[in-house]
Amino acid sequence: MAQHYAFTDNVRDLSNNDGFQFEFSCERCGNGHRSPFVRDKAEMAQNVLRTVGNFFGGNAHKLGSLADYWDRGTNSAAKDRAMSEAVETVRHEFRQCRGCSDWVCHDVCWNEQVGQCARCSPFVHEELSRAQSQAQVQQMHDQAREVDWNKNLDVSARTTVTCPHCSAKVDGGRFCSGCGQEFQVKRACPGCESTRNVPGAAFCSECGTRMG
Repeated sequence: MAQHYAFTDNVRDLSNNDGFQFEFSCERCGNGHRSPFVRDKAEMAQNVLRTVGNFFGGNAHKLGSLADYWDRGTNSAAKDRAMSEAVETVRHEFRQCRGCSDWVCHDVCWNEQVGQCARCSPFVHEELSRAQSQAQVQQMHDQAREVDWNKNLDVSARTTVTCPHCSAKVDGGRFCSGCGQEFQVKRACPGCESTRNVPGAAFCSECGTRMG
């Protein structure tokens, strides 16, 4: 009859041809505990039979076939026993929460004072610290919105990202950080005295007079 084991829904089988090993993981944080590696005695005996069969050859090859048959006949029971032993080895590392029924690790995700996992009954001081940090960040955003960051920004002047004199990359401002030249030099039209012409304009955009 098949046996039933605790927290088998979060177990990973790491067994190989030489023996058995299992890894049990917390269903909240994912931290895991591995059971000790247990060599399969039946597999060790099979290896002996295979070695003898390969060495002598001939009819002795039947020993190798017997080893394969032995593996099919006993591996399931051996694995069941290894699984049962692995469960007992790591059982003390886990607790089952009565709130959500998850198996969680005792060291990180188990709230000993309440007797539930940290998802169902979070640690009060950790939650308070998290709430305080979130509130502080929110208050910083609120205070930043109250500041007029455009108070000294000339939004009527076109923003310059490349200096027209030395072609350096700049982050705005009135003067180039590479050559020191002023970006927005307003030149009055000699005809209509308009200062709305862009730097480098050959003719006035208002009256058509040559700019000089």
